[in-house]
Amino acid sequence: MGGKQVTSPHYSATADSLVGEAVRVGVLGFGGLGQAAARVLTPKHEMILVAAADQKGYAYEATGLNPDSCISTYRSQGSLGYLEPTGTLSNQSIQDLIGQAAVDGYFLALPNLPNTFMASVVKQFIQAGWQGVLVDALKRTSAVEQLLTLKDQLSAAGITYMTGCGATPGLLTAAAALAAQSYAEIHSVKITFGVGIANWEAYRATIREDIAHLPGYDVERARAMSDAEIEDLLDQTNGILSLENMEHADDVMLELAGICSRDRVTVGGVVDTRNPKKPLSTNVQVTGRTFEGKISTHTFTLGDETSMAANVCGPAFGYLKAGVSLHQRGIYGLFTAAEVMPHFVK
Repeated sequence: MGGKQVTSPHYSATADSLVGEAVRVGVLGFGGLGQAAARVLTPKHEMILVAAADQKGYAYEATGLNPDSCISTYRSQGSLGYLEPTGTLSNQSIQDLIGQAAVDGYFLALPNLPNTFMASVVKQFIQAGWQGVLVDALKRTSAVEQLLTLKDQLSAAGITYMTGCGATPGLLTAAAALAAQSYAEIHSVKITFGVGIANWEAYRATIREDIAHLPGYDVERARAMSDAEIEDLLDQTNGILSLENMEHADDVMLELAGICSRDRVTVGGVVDTRNPKKPLSTNVQVTGRTFEGKISTHTFTLGDETSMAANVCGPAFGYLKAGVSLHQRGIYGLFTAAEVMPHFVK
């Protein structure tokens, strides 16, 4: 961590509360998750969406983008680069946006396919000399481990990076870290999620990543599948993906936080790609032994009415706000959702 004390015109130099102008936010990736992130920011006054990028272009407006215009342009024309008058078509949209836009923090709502992709994006920020806050909603343990190797580089670059800050890993990992405090020893952390979406095409990248966890599949195979092949697979399962013992970074995050060894953490769930109703309630169960020798289990259950997008994007921006608080105090490097409490974004 470490680093010098820095101040920003957007914040008080001594208080965590935001003052003055809103935090300028960028969203990288504008599929289902990126579009949901834009909508989540719409009613906020502490944060303003000023930049967004997809594979073919980006949009930047210092006074704020219109989320509805961004979404309609992306859906009708395939890229934010066509947004008038603020869009720019580019084959290196992330690199170009980093160089042009004045952004305090980015939410990396990007598909981590291949598994090295997120780390390669982070290196672009480091090499560009950019300083600020980055937040991701990474899933895989191996992807987070790649970022851990960049910890010193991020610190030296003046970047505060918050990883694994979605729902799981993220919200549920943080809940597990909090629930663990009742116990002298943690025996198990079991995370079970239920996701319901009306149409898999709204979350193509997320579904591909989930398919990569199925028996007989891996990241490269899922990445290489055509949309037609995915539809055939979903036809065979009636749209249901049942996932067990997933490679989820909740394990390494809880281990890094000193809660328990990673082999005591299990993650699995059910994804219904044809029904917005959750097939089961998302929850985390933390079992342990108290100092009196009692064995007990805490259970934290998410409301069924909250969508995957709400449970991913809300925490991501809460952690981005926490990251801003750290960054303004000169605290740089890599942090996980199990180490830092998110701050509520008004």
